[in-house]
Amino acid sequence: MLPTAELVANMKQWRQSLDKEDRWCILINADPDALASALALRRILLPRVHNADIARVNEVTRPDNLAMIRYLRIPVRMWQAEKADQYNRFAIVDSQPHHHKAFHGVVFDCVIDHHPLPSGTDESPYSSDAYCDICPGLGATSTMMTRYMQGLRMRPGPRLATALLYGIRTDTGAFERSGDEDDFRAYQWLSRHADNNLLRRIVRSEYLRDWLPLFSRAFRSLTDCRGSGAFAWLNEVNSADLLVAVADFFTRVHGLKWIAVSGIVGKTVIVIFRGDGGRDIGRLADACFYDVGQAGGHRNMGRAEFPLAAVPENVKVTDFVLKRLQTRKLRRATSPAAEDKDSPRTP
Repeated sequence: MLPTAELVANMKQWRQSLDKEDRWCILINADPDALASALALRRILLPRVHNADIARVNEVTRPDNLAMIRYLRIPVRMWQAEKADQYNRFAIVDSQPHHHKAFHGVVFDCVIDHHPLPSGTDESPYSSDAYCDICPGLGATSTMMTRYMQGLRMRPGPRLATALLYGIRTDTGAFERSGDEDDFRAYQWLSRHADNNLLRRIVRSEYLRDWLPLFSRAFRSLTDCRGSGAFAWLNEVNSADLLVAVADFFTRVHGLKWIAVSGIVGKTVIVIFRGDGGRDIGRLADACFYDVGQAGGHRNMGRAEFPLAAVPENVKVTDFVLKRLQTRKLRRATSPAAEDKDSPRTP
């Protein structure tokens, strides 16, 4: 994969303009692609600036993400808005300011992302000389960062290469969900520099021991739905990541074409959808819950979330969700939420 001459020239010019006294903070909504991309940008920035820290705006609870941070020694800390004055430059990777409320009010000097641009904003969240590279055609921001490494003739060390490799792997679903030739070539190039032993340890870190009772709860509540699918109810959970882990597990059950796993996080009901591609799962999520909250996704994965207050009094939440899954018909025209694959962002 050869980066374009324009891309290389723009990055080199921007990098040369960096000030040695600048103190950078790279803000992320932490997942494997964001973590890897932030680590790569930090590698690009550090020789030219005073310091570059990585800060996450979300809690990290998924075992693979925790393993990635641990084994690859990613120096990421929790974002503290009250300490923002420690920095005079801000970057954001694998996200845009409208993706998380913690990004609001921050003026970014660098934005690198593979998600679509927002339809419009009231005011620009970027500085006048910000470096912006948005490539929605790519499967992962890690692919973009790999382009930069190649263009700048910077060979990634084993840990950075492994991080970028895993970032591409997760965001493309190992090329089953998305990804194009550029993503694949980046993956091949990184494979020559990555540590396969570390990669295997991260990939195999799928579950925490504390999660095992949730699987028992899911098995007991499992209900057939629309003939070829199923619904599982986990009640109250600490994080939507737990719902994702259970839903991903059920994709390995032979004969189960799709699964919806639901639970309550705080005062929000969340439904995680997974499917085998036989039906458009993102459209199913939208059809069932578009009128009570946000819903949408891709063909084989989706998500819906709505406030607990949307459930009528004297109606159990599990009954409310199941009835909609069983009776709602797919609409011919999907809502804007279904067309915007990042609202809500699909896990």
